[in-house]
Amino acid sequence: MLPIRPASQGGPSIRRDRQAVREAPASRVVPKPVPERQKVDARTYQIEQLRRRYKPKESVAENGDTSFLLNLAPSDPDFPFDLDHLKCDLRVPAGYPKQPPRLAVKNTDIPRGFAINIERGWDMLVQEKRGATLLALTNALDKRLESLLSEQKAETFKLTTFKDTRHIQEGSSPVAQPVKKPAFSAPKPPSRRLYVPEESFTKEQIAQAKARRALEVQQLEARMGKMPFYHKSSDGIVYTLQLEPKRKLDLPPGLRAVQSAQLIIPLLYPLQPLRILLNDVESKDAEPVEELFAQKALEHKQMTLMAHLNYFVQSIASLANQAQAPPSKKPGLTLPAAPASNEVVKQAGQPSVTDDDKSHIHVIPRPPEWVLAGSSDSESSDSDFDEDDEDDDGGVAIEPSKDAEGSSVLPTQTAERGIAMFFPSVELHGIELLQVPNLSLSVKCERCKTLNEVTGLMNNLEKSGSCKKCATNYTVRFRQELIHQNSTRAGFIDVTACTVADMLPSTFIPTCSTCSTPAPGIVSVRGETTTNVCRECHGRFTFAVPEVKFLAYSSNNTRLPPTTGPKRKQEKLGLHAGEPLPDRGACTHYRRSYRWFRFSCCNKVYPCDRCHDAAAGHENEWANRMICGWCSREQNYSVESCAFCGRSVIGKRGKGYWEGGKGTRNQVLMRRGDKRKYRRIGGGEAKKKGT
Repeated sequence: MLPIRPASQGGPSIRRDRQAVREAPASRVVPKPVPERQKVDARTYQIEQLRRRYKPKESVAENGDTSFLLNLAPSDPDFPFDLDHLKCDLRVPAGYPKQPPRLAVKNTDIPRGFAINIERGWDMLVQEKRGATLLALTNALDKRLESLLSEQKAETFKLTTFKDTRHIQEGSSPVAQPVKKPAFSAPKPPSRRLYVPEESFTKEQIAQAKARRALEVQQLEARMGKMPFYHKSSDGIVYTLQLEPKRKLDLPPGLRAVQSAQLIIPLLYPLQPLRILLNDVESKDAEPVEELFAQKALEHKQMTLMAHLNYFVQSIASLANQAQAPPSKKPGLTLPAAPASNEVVKQAGQPSVTDDDKSHIHVIPRPPEWVLAGSSDSESSDSDFDEDDEDDDGGVAIEPSKDAEGSSVLPTQTAERGIAMFFPSVELHGIELLQVPNLSLSVKCERCKTLNEVTGLMNNLEKSGSCKKCATNYTVRFRQELIHQNSTRAGFIDVTACTVADMLPSTFIPTCSTCSTPAPGIVSVRGETTTNVCRECHGRFTFAVPEVKFLAYSSNNTRLPPTTGPKRKQEKLGLHAGEPLPDRGACTHYRRSYRWFRFSCCNKVYPCDRCHDAAAGHENEWANRMICGWCSREQNYSVESCAFCGRSVIGKRGKGYWEGGKGTRNQVLMRRGDKRKYRRIGGGEAKKKGT
């Protein structure tokens, strides 16, 4: 038996992680098996391996070396360089493996310095892995290719020969012509280039610039990431964006074909200048516009990337006109005499009336956002920025009003007419913008006061329908607006032959306040709180619409002539959306019916047909509307569940015998008095007779 070593008392046992023997004895080391063919002729065996793997082009040199031209494709799926394959010329000498193989890179798109790095890496692999096969060496080169290309480029030089042909030219001319001496001129001093030191920045400036660049780039990606031509380079500096100039006919013919541009954002933006390159156009037409934009961006560093982009899209026509205009001044413009006299007085040392130290009048320069693009009252209209360009959030450019001539007041984006839809007590947590791209409404017919549902209302798309009772045609159009902390108006509704009664479950798109990323469509309804998570920054946001109000700005809907007879009075039930009905809508006749019905014969609400017959003095007709007993919301008739809260209005399934008018064959759910509940449990009569 093996003795058991007792553990040390008073402390934990010592664990030895070191290996008992550092190196295995030579008698226990088993060499790697080598094929018999390689033992006989290693050169031929390894060359056959290369042929099967790469299928190279072979040739034999004069000295007996065998040359293999093979294409080595990088096997790394995340290879960072744009290299389809490495063209290699592998020279296997006749005395291989005693003589080492050599490798030469034949790619013309790879600079010679990097090719030298690869060739040196091959020589190092041959020295490190002595005895390895040619196929193993090529596989090792494939794994080390990224590190070799990442090294510093090897220094190279080029030798150029010049042939002296002066004696040939002298011999060819039989008669030497006299050389004319030039007239005496004073020697010009050699021009010296002024040394411009490179601008340096402090660590604080670099940190602030990087933080601002990250924030504005994130906003640019969120707003332009879904555009057709959007593309981001691997280093995050060049962004390909779609361009849609507002008036393409005003552009020069050479720039009308532009569809996209490359926005170059340096790593130290805004400390380093911003540039833009136009695609799909000639360089001679695009370069002047690109230079002008670079100058404007350098002058206005406080603007964001989206503001720069909006300015360029809006002012590309004016920039093109400036680039084509001659640099000389316009002949019709002359400077006034008063400023010139003031300058003369100031230069003479005499006191001026406009001096800041003696006058109480201070001249404040006009901000650039007060000047509209394209205005002809001043020359600075082409060089300054619009009000939209100073907007940090970007957005769609707004054209000046055509009705008021010479006025700088901009109209609102949506005309204020029709019925405005408000969310007075809207709650936005972690949301900067909220919009309703898909609206569903409940409208009331002007002729018969019947409620009809209109779903799928998009922005500025008119939808028509007809009343389900009197077949009167009506139209509804929705013009949406953005909802934020300073505006609770969701948009305007234009209706014809009907009025808006209520908002049905609609689609909302919230925009995250952290990363400005719009979320996918979320269905919500009045009185419901919705919480979700941003797919970009994973931040939580919540919105709730407790109340919806409709305010008529103008009566633009077409009213039909009233029907004959007195108008029906709409009864006031005193119900509140989101609260249950009394007894959840059940009555003494149907204890498991959780709803009230609005009968079309009298347009009144009763829990069931028996209650209607007992209270009304006429025979009931089919009810086409109902009120849910769980949330008190009126809607079209549904058989089983509420369209708003989704709860069942016929009781729990499987509890009742009839299950809302449908019988059951499940013996477990049948009542005890049903004769079919225990039938054929122990087998049929035919089975008993057979036994």
